[in-house]
Amino acid sequence: MPGKLPHMTLQTILPPERTLTAVPGGSKKRVLEFFSTFIAQNTPSLDSQEVFSRLIGRERLGSTGIGNGVAIPHARSPHCKAPIAGFLKLQEPVDFDAIDGEPVDLLFVLLVPEEADETHLSLLAEVANVMNDAGTRTQLRKSESQHELYETLTQAIHRLSDGSSQ
Repeated sequence: MPGKLPHMTLQTILPPERTLTAVPGGSKKRVLEFFSTFIAQNTPSLDSQEVFSRLIGRERLGSTGIGNGVAIPHARSPHCKAPIAGFLKLQEPVDFDAIDGEPVDLLFVLLVPEEADETHLSLLAEVANVMNDAGTRTQLRKSESQHELYETLTQAIHRLSDGSSQ
C-alpha cells in the first residue's frame, strides 16, 4: 500500500453496498427519491426528505445529466459529515433533461458536507472522468450483479488515478 492519499478518493467514499443494480426507474424524481431513502437508511445523520430536496434543488439549477446516458446528481448537506457516493444502474433509462437529450440509466450520486469546496470539485471531476470513458460505460451496462458493477467501477477509478487511461 503506497502512501495514503491526502484527498478523498472515489473509492474511499463508494463502498460496494452503495453500488446498486436493477434500480427501478420511472422518472428523475422517483430515482432521486429512491436514492434519498436508500442513503438515509444507511447513514443515520441523513434525513431522506432533506437529501431529496437538496438533490432536486440542484437539478432545478440545471440537469446533472452529462450525456451518454449518465447523470451525476450531487448536493451539499449540512448533515453530511464526509463525502458519500452511491452508484445506481437503472432497470430502464429515465428522462433526465440531459444535455444530449438522451435518457439516463447510469447515475453516480454525490453528497458532500456544506463546506467541502475543493473536495467536492475534485470528486465531481473524478466521477466525470470515469463516466466519460465509453469502455467503462459499456462494461457497467453489461454488469449483471452488484459485485460486477462494483468491480468495473473500481477498476475504472484505478485506471484513471494511475493516469493510464486511453
